[in-house]
Amino acid sequence: MNKRNEIKGILLEKIKNRTATVAVIGLGYVGLPLAVEKAKAGYKTVGFDVQESKVEMVNEGINYIGDVVDAELKEIVRQGLLNATTDFSIVKDADFIAICVPTPLDEYQQPDISYVKNSTIEVAKYLKKGSIVVLESTTYPGTTEELLLPLLEEGSGLKCGEEFFLAFSPERVDPGNLIYKTKNTPKVVGGVGKDSTEIAAMMYRNVLEGEVLEVSSPKVAEMEKILENTYRNINIGLANEMAIICEKMGINVWEVIDAAKTKPYGFQAFYPGPGLGGHCIPLDPYYLTWKAREYDYHTRLIEISGEINNYMPEYVVERCSKILNRFRKPLNGSRIFVLGAAYKQDIDDYRESPALKVIEKFEKEGCTVDYYDPYVKSYQYKGKSKTRISELSIEALEGADLVVITTAHTNVDYEFVQAHSNYVFDTKNAMKHVKNRGNIELL
Repeated sequence: MNKRNEIKGILLEKIKNRTATVAVIGLGYVGLPLAVEKAKAGYKTVGFDVQESKVEMVNEGINYIGDVVDAELKEIVRQGLLNATTDFSIVKDADFIAICVPTPLDEYQQPDISYVKNSTIEVAKYLKKGSIVVLESTTYPGTTEELLLPLLEEGSGLKCGEEFFLAFSPERVDPGNLIYKTKNTPKVVGGVGKDSTEIAAMMYRNVLEGEVLEVSSPKVAEMEKILENTYRNINIGLANEMAIICEKMGINVWEVIDAAKTKPYGFQAFYPGPGLGGHCIPLDPYYLTWKAREYDYHTRLIEISGEINNYMPEYVVERCSKILNRFRKPLNGSRIFVLGAAYKQDIDDYRESPALKVIEKFEKEGCTVDYYDPYVKSYQYKGKSKTRISELSIEALEGADLVVITTAHTNVDYEFVQAHSNYVFDTKNAMKHVKNRGNIELL
């Protein structure tokens, strides 16, 4: 047995008998659920985060992520299977290192991979022979081999595929999904060489219940993740454009979609709304757009769908202006009550939420805006903070010239909203089961 096969065999054996130590870099919406699942599977797991508050909460067994079960977190912390730290040197003892840090866009809609780069540089300082690094952060095709590979080799002095292993396995997190969680969502794995793929896949098969699909390279895995979210971005853009056209033609777009989705093949329902939110769908397609420029290709369809989706908050305000005009009220000076700040229903995540953009645009037009969200007590957006009203009250609804629903939370009493509102503009079809008494208008 040559040295490479010996190193690989030792690591596979550690993974198989669950003596491998796991380090998860980044304890956010992706990292913490992953760390919890690995600890639940019996692996000694250490989470790293730069935010001391997150580290302290994990070590006290306090959960801050909706998709993590509070009792499970407390139990694995109690058993000593999971702890957290702000000290990067924990990597020196890790056999499996998962990088789960943010990959935002900068102000020019270009990828900001500084978190990935900086984390990789730090990992390289402590990387030991016989370990594997897996990037889970969504990024452009080529990141693993073009950025991580040289940084890890140069920083550690080790050779990839011989002394350490490297793979990409895209996160698939859908906050608030009641059926699919980290545990049971299928996983895609693409390694730098077959050995890396095999090792990473074995770990995920030992931890997760969903299928683990091995692909031929990190680039394939990176591109498939971009395809997933580009597919949704474009189809939501189509739904939004249909909503605009239907409104001009006096057609109910929600009824159109409900009718179309009865077709048992060739159609998947996507729905319009005030814009796109979350960390993935509004951002990920631009990673491909940016990378495609290297190949002298202009991603027209992606950019057009982005334009449509980015226009929706402005369109919502324009529609509201028309509604208020019917009552001889200008936007300037009107009282607007926005119902919902999270980017999707029944979660507390407001990253990239179109509701925040809608509120900003109302305020720029001179409106007085209050908001209520049962999950989001306050938020920060573009350096400004805003706090919700204390409760969804009769006074708050009756005092508004217009109520605008931007998030369809299921724990809101929409009969109550309809009964006490002067007029409601529903951008999410949240009031579909409420009898319209002439004061509800849909997007």
